[in-house]
Amino acid sequence: MVELKTDTSIDAMYEAGQVVAQALTAVREAAGVGISLLELDEVAHQVLRDAGAGSPFLGYRPSFAPVPFPAVICASVNDAIVHGIPTGYRLRDGDLVSIDFGAELGGWVGDSAISFVVGTPRPADLHLVETAERALAAGIEAAVVGNRIGDIAHAIGTVCRAAGYGIPDGFGGHGIGRRMHEDPPVPNEGRPARGLPLRHGMALAIEPMLIAGGTDEYHAAADGWTLRTNDGTRAAHAEHTVAITDAGPRILTAR
Repeated sequence: MVELKTDTSIDAMYEAGQVVAQALTAVREAAGVGISLLELDEVAHQVLRDAGAGSPFLGYRPSFAPVPFPAVICASVNDAIVHGIPTGYRLRDGDLVSIDFGAELGGWVGDSAISFVVGTPRPADLHLVETAERALAAGIEAAVVGNRIGDIAHAIGTVCRAAGYGIPDGFGGHGIGRRMHEDPPVPNEGRPARGLPLRHGMALAIEPMLIAGGTDEYHAAADGWTLRTNDGTRAAHAEHTVAITDAGPRILTAR
């Protein structure tokens, strides 16, 4: 069931979204060669404390997970696509990092993700990240009243496939609001003019995920959470929480 949010609720989600934006900005600024993923998790955790916000990630345990998620960020490095658990791993020059983060404030949730390169970037990695951001922008542009979920999926998939990248099968965005994961699912590839009609008050987490090697295949790592590319190539992830409004898409996690 899809919950339509009131304008007041969307404003409240924006407040949660701005905590997310602040945390991702702080993590990006703190990331550097020699910094551990656990240190980045603590940076984000401190933003939550300062804002009086909670984490929808910490302790989250969906049906596939062997253990509750132990951190407030997902930190996925190089061939890790999403859901990476922060460890003592220290970032190296040229690492491609994706950080996914959520915050709960006043009973509402925001969710967003960024990808970036630490130190000296490889041109191929910069292109991968830029394409993920373009795919996200295309999906948001399609998130207008009168369109359908398939229009968002088609916009994202078109950008990704045109660049020759893979799209992890079965993973995509989702509805969001009082909980991190709500209806409807938002695929990263699909046919236009299909699926649920978009209405004022819907809130969606739109999140393209790209695999550099062009395949769609991945596997779960031994920790049961991290998804890695089967071909060992790098991955990128970009995400915003977006409200569908009569005035156009409103990005609630804008940085």
